[in-house]
Amino acid sequence: MSETEAGATLESADILEIMRSLPHRYPFLLVDRITNIRGDESCVGVKNVTINEPQFMGHFPERPVMPGVLLVEAMAQTAGVIVMRAQGQAERPKLVYFMTIDAAKFRKPVTPGDRVEFHMTKTAQKRNIWWYQGKAMVDGALVCEAQISAMMGV
Repeated sequence: MSETEAGATLESADILEIMRSLPHRYPFLLVDRITNIRGDESCVGVKNVTINEPQFMGHFPERPVMPGVLLVEAMAQTAGVIVMRAQGQAERPKLVYFMTIDAAKFRKPVTPGDRVEFHMTKTAQKRNIWWYQGKAMVDGALVCEAQISAMMGV
């Protein structure tokens, strides 16, 4: 029986909590909300893609497509929030290093009007390093996936 079946409540983080957890700000804060938080084990980040975002001025003016590197960065930001939350730190760490991006695959383009969900699952943690498997979904379809790791500094 899973935790949710056993009656555990999954938590969420709104934009204010995300901003307290991450140093990123517009235009580089890429997650609007995080739901289904289960400690630092898993969660779902949400990004509402709009035409007003600066990357669409040049990527590409006639056919706006969300750059794949920003989808992977949004995965990292999503995982970063739940790691910070699980650590119980009121303040952001001084340094967080994005260490690896492995097995990144881009399946379908993400365009303005899409609501992207970043399904993040922890695969390992050793001391101050975390590894996650991420899947970006739009309307239930896989658009991007990657394995990422990051190290929290002091």
